[in-house]
Amino acid sequence: MKVFQADTTHQVQQSALPATTTESQEEYYVSIGANGLTPKQTLQLLPKDATPAQQDSAIQANFKPVREHLSDRPDTLRLPFDSVSAVAKDRPFYEESFFETDSMYHPELSGGRFGVAGDPVPYSMRNDNVITGLLLACFILGIIAFSSSRDFILRQAKSFFRVKHGNTTSESETTSEFRFQLFLVFMTCLLLSLLAFFYTEEVINEPLILKSHYLLVAIFLALSIAYFVVKALIYTFVNNVFFDPQSNSTWLRSQLFVTSVEGVLLFPIVILLIYFNLSMNTVLICTAIVVFLIKILSFYKCHVTFFRQNDFILQNFLYFCTLEIMPLFMLLGSVLMIVNNLKINY
Repeated sequence: MKVFQADTTHQVQQSALPATTTESQEEYYVSIGANGLTPKQTLQLLPKDATPAQQDSAIQANFKPVREHLSDRPDTLRLPFDSVSAVAKDRPFYEESFFETDSMYHPELSGGRFGVAGDPVPYSMRNDNVITGLLLACFILGIIAFSSSRDFILRQAKSFFRVKHGNTTSESETTSEFRFQLFLVFMTCLLLSLLAFFYTEEVINEPLILKSHYLLVAIFLALSIAYFVVKALIYTFVNNVFFDPQSNSTWLRSQLFVTSVEGVLLFPIVILLIYFNLSMNTVLICTAIVVFLIKILSFYKCHVTFFRQNDFILQNFLYFCTLEIMPLFMLLGSVLMIVNNLKINY
């Protein structure tokens, strides 16, 4: 709103206006305050040393802005066929909607988001609370079980390289020690499934039809458990045919021990891979070294348990390749086959 003082300048402007518009223009330019004075007269009542802030306060205290001379012409910004509802009359035209008279119009419901969606943050297992919780639980439970079964583990390590009196051993597992070994076997399966998942994510690096990473880890975990269960069943069937029950029992206990050792050796590799950005090539090399070491120990135990007295190296080699190496290659082939079947074909 323009506010002009009634001074000489105003008199000049007023005299220059046409006679027909003098009265209206004077009503527009001259503003009378609540005390009946013009802004100039109000300022003249103040002391001569009044600051601009005091002058502004005096003007604001006596003069209030008023909307005058509003246009009474029709609003041409509306559409010709737009029907103004009773609710819309209380709002500005730019807040109205053409479809607000429709019964299906619900502006309170969210119809999407504004702007353009950004690139999603790539999945990282180090930020996954579920995987971190599983690894932390494995570590804590392993430490607790190891502290209570330390003597048993030492006896197992000694008897693994030393066989007494026809492949018989003097120690026997208790229920808690047997559960501890089963827990280590399960941890081995979990670590193998995590390694297979990382290989799929970083090396294959193709979109899969699965929507959850946990489902892929669960598939690999089930495959690893099935691998050890099927291998134990095959060992039991074949050994009962060709060897005595005492040798079979010794062999199964040794397999539980080497599988537990494999899980213990794979645990730091997985930790380094997840939380310390260890390269996948280094992980594959370390995993291959661990698996090769476990197979060497299994080959040695197989020879000591079944073929030490007869010294049948060829039979030992054939037995080991058939029941130990072939299932391992079948496991790797199954992982690749599952990943190929889960790929999205464009």
